[in-house]
Amino acid sequence: MRTERNLTRLDRVFARLDREPERPAHIDVPKMSRHRVALLAGTLAFYLAIVWLVVITSWLVRLDWQVMFFRPYQQWAEIHWFVDYYVVLGQRGPTAVMIAAWLAWRSWRQHTLRPMLTLATSLLLLNITVGAAKIGMGRLGPHYATTIGSNEMGLGGDIFPSGHTANAVVTWGILAYLASTPRARRWLSALSAVTSLGVGMATVYLGTHWLSDVLLGWVAGLLVLLALPWFEPLIARAEDQIFDLRDRWRARGSKTAPAPLSPIETPVRLKPRPASQNETAARAAAPRAPVYLAPGPHTTRSERTPVTPVGSRRPPQTDRTARGTASTARPLTGG
Repeated sequence: MRTERNLTRLDRVFARLDREPERPAHIDVPKMSRHRVALLAGTLAFYLAIVWLVVITSWLVRLDWQVMFFRPYQQWAEIHWFVDYYVVLGQRGPTAVMIAAWLAWRSWRQHTLRPMLTLATSLLLLNITVGAAKIGMGRLGPHYATTIGSNEMGLGGDIFPSGHTANAVVTWGILAYLASTPRARRWLSALSAVTSLGVGMATVYLGTHWLSDVLLGWVAGLLVLLALPWFEPLIARAEDQIFDLRDRWRARGSKTAPAPLSPIETPVRLKPRPASQNETAARAAAPRAPVYLAPGPHTTRSERTPVTPVGSRRPPQTDRTARGTASTARPLTGG
């Protein structure tokens, strides 16, 4: 009696992956709808409002100083070790590597470059927008503040908005943006929101950012995610060009590679006929040419045709005259 092996959980996972299509027939690409445009406009207005409240040194700046003097890292010192590790979820290097590895595997499974190109586009937008804002406003952080109660703007800092918070919103939010089902999108959206919220509060706890920095970082990351549908046509065009370039390289490689010979065209190598005893004896008796001579038949000196050299072998000399010619008279010297 034949019994089938019980499938483990890993076997079931790989069996489900094998049933997935290599390339999805329909990819749900988010579009820039009216609702999304209105949400983007409202988020941009909130972004400008935070910047304005910090510039005019309003109640938001006073709240920043109150939180800084509260020193949360001293109030709850027992969780300091955990916050040090948790804040890594907002660092650009580790998070980008983790998300890129997952999206690269997904791109390989589905034979599409859209996940990787979308991640690269979002990180490029994040670096440009957040980096320009940091350099333009030049705000100093809590550890480098000079005047109590001031907004610390224009002093050469690079703390406003919070890069950790904005990076957490974008890198974890891109998973929800690229989700294939509405249910997965909802769950991943909630997970990315909680993660980015925790990263922002962790920077406030450690005293590396003002509270207003974190607020602006959340909004800056959300602006990047909301603006991504505008770049979807560019992403699709880049994907087509990359696949066209790959096809050209494959076609060029197939042209340069020699075509395999058919069984009819394959040359047949004949085995050499073994020499007889008489031929072997004749070869042994034949005189061999010296080593310094070139291979081939040679003739003796008596059999060669004599060749008479033309002209004299001596090098030409200007002070000598040919025989039979009259020599010119030399002047006599002396008395």
